[in-house]
Amino acid sequence: MQPLDFPPPFPIEEYRSRLKALRRMMAERRVDLLIVNQFEHITYFGGYSSTGSRYHALLIPLDGEPVAILRALDAEVFSEMSWLSNCVAFRDNEDPIKVVADTIKAHGYGSAGVGFEFDSNYLPVTVARELERRLPKARMIDFSYVMWEMRQAKSALELDHLQTAAQICDRAVAAAFEAAQPGVNERDVFAAMTREAWRCGADNDAVAVMSAGPRSGMLHASLGYRALADGDIVHVEPIPSFRGYSSRMQRPKVIGAPTEEQLRCAETMIRIQDEQYRAMKPGVIAKDVDRIVREGMLAAGLRDSYTNITGYSLGCVAPPRLTDFTRVFVDNSDWKLCENQVFHMYTSACGMAFSETIVVTPRGGVRLTKLERKLFC
Repeated sequence: MQPLDFPPPFPIEEYRSRLKALRRMMAERRVDLLIVNQFEHITYFGGYSSTGSRYHALLIPLDGEPVAILRALDAEVFSEMSWLSNCVAFRDNEDPIKVVADTIKAHGYGSAGVGFEFDSNYLPVTVARELERRLPKARMIDFSYVMWEMRQAKSALELDHLQTAAQICDRAVAAAFEAAQPGVNERDVFAAMTREAWRCGADNDAVAVMSAGPRSGMLHASLGYRALADGDIVHVEPIPSFRGYSSRMQRPKVIGAPTEEQLRCAETMIRIQDEQYRAMKPGVIAKDVDRIVREGMLAAGLRDSYTNITGYSLGCVAPPRLTDFTRVFVDNSDWKLCENQVFHMYTSACGMAFSETIVVTPRGGVRLTKLERKLFC
């Protein structure tokens, strides 16, 4: 039974609905048993996560209960978190690949159609070849991309988790900017932001990104040591996860009074982004959404070139990965938006960045992050 202080992320009916949809896709591809390795997919269908230090798998048959295969060290976490009950826990002196193959054969799937997610970050070529060697009678079926696509449109319960994570973003940024004053070390600002995120319910370790001063334009900069001074721009990006679902937001603050040029730049970026959000409706082609920011920023003279994306997928994210690039906005993205997709949409220039967590709706993109869109000072 789940401890009262650790309720499952979703009711069992949500997981059963996901599993039913997955099995329809398996049947279409004549997959009798699916080997799931990607952390996000294990979390999405199994409701638990495990360490990546050893090979692990979730075996999902076309019929019957899935079987989790993981380190004995992680068995208690499985029992605490998962809605499933069938678990094979291997000792650290055992070969996990052999355990997976033996379990597959023991359940009668040694000569069946076995699906592999060859696009998994946790299925190296050597492991795939070893599984193939140990299952010589099985038909290896490529199941790449399927589960990534299935997770694009979010359920009402998933949107609730993303909304909560977005609220954590709002409060974390407010705490960071309250702490960001002249003479304060940027690490103290970071500590205020992360402390507030965790206090509000963030459940991940890597909960924020921050840079300041000459490094404020480095969106992926490591944390520095400098004391803030008048004229510095402080860039913050909380990336909290709530029950496994990550929202995020970027905001800048100027220490002291902003210049007219900084205000103009910020207002222009916000105006261009707002136009982009209004265009984010179901059926719209992604490159047309991307073009609004990409060409708008260049036309406004805010950037000399624009080589990065303007947005990417959000949803269930499992450590150690921080982002999901299943769907990205670039100038040749020919996929169409669908209702209830969620994205992190961002742009940057002049040492400043603005971003939001956006859900696609028939009336356009709706912000889940609600903090005021402005250059703070």
